[in-house]
Amino acid sequence: MTTVNAWQQHAEAVDRLRASYAAIPAGVPVRLAKQTSNLFRPRATTTGPGLDVSGLTGVIAVDPVARTADVQGMCTYEDLVDATLPHGLMPYVVPQLRTITLGGAVTGLGIESTSFRNGLPHESVLEMDVFTGAGEVVTARPGDELFDAFPNSYGSLGYATRLRIELEPVPSYVALRHVRFDDAAALAAAVEDIVATREHDGVRVDGLDGVAFSPDELYLTLATWQEEPGPTSDYTGQDVFYRSIQQRETDLLTTYDYLWRWDTDWFWCSGAFGAQHPVVRRVWPRRWRRSDVYHRLVALERRYGVVDRLDRRAGRPQRERVIQDVEVPVGRLADFLSWFDEAVGMRPVWLCPLVAKRDWSTYPLEAGATYVNAGFWGTVHVGPEAPEGPLNRAIEEEVHELGGHKSLYSEAFYDRETFDRLYAGEHLATIKSTYDPDNRLTSLYDKVVRRR
Repeated sequence: MTTVNAWQQHAEAVDRLRASYAAIPAGVPVRLAKQTSNLFRPRATTTGPGLDVSGLTGVIAVDPVARTADVQGMCTYEDLVDATLPHGLMPYVVPQLRTITLGGAVTGLGIESTSFRNGLPHESVLEMDVFTGAGEVVTARPGDELFDAFPNSYGSLGYATRLRIELEPVPSYVALRHVRFDDAAALAAAVEDIVATREHDGVRVDGLDGVAFSPDELYLTLATWQEEPGPTSDYTGQDVFYRSIQQRETDLLTTYDYLWRWDTDWFWCSGAFGAQHPVVRRVWPRRWRRSDVYHRLVALERRYGVVDRLDRRAGRPQRERVIQDVEVPVGRLADFLSWFDEAVGMRPVWLCPLVAKRDWSTYPLEAGATYVNAGFWGTVHVGPEAPEGPLNRAIEEEVHELGGHKSLYSEAFYDRETFDRLYAGEHLATIKSTYDPDNRLTSLYDKVVRRR
């Protein structure tokens, strides 16, 4: 469903983007003039103008017959889902947080519980328009060099202004089973079986993720789409979703609430602000129980250094932020978690299986192989060496020793040679030279490691 007006508004938004690009002086970094972000790496400040993407935030059209949607690059998944669910459709992969944008998930590798059968968000993109460093809009499709290098490029090749994506049918409810395991090896074996059969105990599995609370308390949450109604849980109120995993074996959510089950408490990170305390939760407005609100609170804390001052006053060692998502082969998951417990000691850890549909040069997962994303987000007291990132460096080394990969949305410490080897740096530079001949866009290494 669409209107001529929606396409016209999109064309006007692209024109404003072009004009804002032309207004950026040569030599000034080209960045998005964007107020929100789901990145967790610092970068150098700039006072120059940014790219005007303010008009690229909506859904242009949904075709319920073809099961496709044309979506602007800065459209959040919250707005995208609001447009598709009335048709009984959803994107193949809906990342966990409401304000992640479609363009951001494609260039930055989003993931969620359907990734064990649908891969990553870019694998359901049929075509996209990319605003390049040359100030041109290029339409790219699978097999084109720009399209194939775009995942994991984080804006170093350009920004998606429009994407046409596939949609899949989804009913009104999601039934959950929380299955406990006493060790990581048993959980990993269950993941392999579910990926192979798409079922568990004879019941179809449509979504699959899990949580490791401790070495001997791990869960897989098995989601099954269904139309049958029933009493549903609400985790936007007093109850906290991740705690329910330990408290009940089955559950039922509306599809909408299932998609955003992790957003209300930013997985479990809202606890750092007291938002899980029953008294605080009663007075914390429901509309502010969202990941983007917590993200802004983190930015304020970092700006004023409140926690660091409190730690110094209490005589506690300096903290290192350990905020990462990594993928390890399913057969090495137990090895990674065992090492992680000893070296880092942070729990819970989110677990999300994924299987890439094809090879992608800039994030070389083996097509058809099962990996498990391990997500962990917090701080660890390490002492005066914290600014050097000793734990993050150790994680990088261990992950790649195990044949895995690390997402680049957070801090990274690779030397240039290692980075180029792991993330196809030379290949990316060749494509960048074609679509950004004057080097207006910051390179991936400079963005990720040099914080530019």
